[in-house]
Amino acid sequence: MSLFERVEIKTAEQIDAMRRAGLVVGRTLELLRTSVRAGVTTAELDAIAEDCIRSSGATPSFLGYQGFPASICTSVNDEVVHGIPGDRVLAEGDLVSIDCGAIVDGWHGDSAITVAIGPVSDDLTMLMAVTEEAMWRGIAAARLGGRVSDISHAVERHVRGAGRYGILEEYTGHGIGSEMHQAPDVPNYGRRGRGPKLVEGLALAVEPMITLGTKQTDVLDDDWTVVTTDGSWAAHFEHTFTLTPQGAWVLTALDGGRAKLTELGVPYGGRE
Repeated sequence: MSLFERVEIKTAEQIDAMRRAGLVVGRTLELLRTSVRAGVTTAELDAIAEDCIRSSGATPSFLGYQGFPASICTSVNDEVVHGIPGDRVLAEGDLVSIDCGAIVDGWHGDSAITVAIGPVSDDLTMLMAVTEEAMWRGIAAARLGGRVSDISHAVERHVRGAGRYGILEEYTGHGIGSEMHQAPDVPNYGRRGRGPKLVEGLALAVEPMITLGTKQTDVLDDDWTVVTTDGSWAAHFEHTFTLTPQGAWVLTALDGGRAKLTELGVPYGGRE
């Protein structure tokens, strides 16, 4: 079966269910953003997230996924993605990337943020800003009839134009819908005009993972946590979005992405 045949195209009603899941994820991440502080353990953040997801009538996407033991990923400092919550106590000056997913009526939402605990260096502040903006530039580059790599190119162009950063290549964004990870992959680098066509009903998760140093990574002995080989710190931002005839609709943003897309001069395509 070809990659193109495996791409899942959703109906409008199914996209609406993904929006409901996306709102659960968005609200959970906002709660976690306000809960992150020095002295809190990553396991405590996980408990907050699971309670918020379940009390919203949703199910955590990550819990039990290929054996993953928690409802969120918490990746601290040189940990880029897939960190397992546990007894680690967060401290002033840390960066923590929080990845969260939820399922509503069988449909997934997936999003991530990076949060600084207290004041951090200008380099780290810029790293977070560049990573988040690159995500938005990727979404803003998507057009019906375009190609997946248009997103990839826009992400890379922003990061490369901002400084000397590492862009992870082994880990990418992805299609999403009735499963959390689906075809097609959405790399954070590449030339325009390649990959599957962007069509109505396709939903994608765009998630730059950017470091202050190398793009090379290792996986810790827990078989999950991805760290930079040179110990450089990283940031990770992610949103799930789709395209309607009116424009882009960011399913995991509380406002659907309206404010940021408008700022970038991109039509907003939400049905709300």
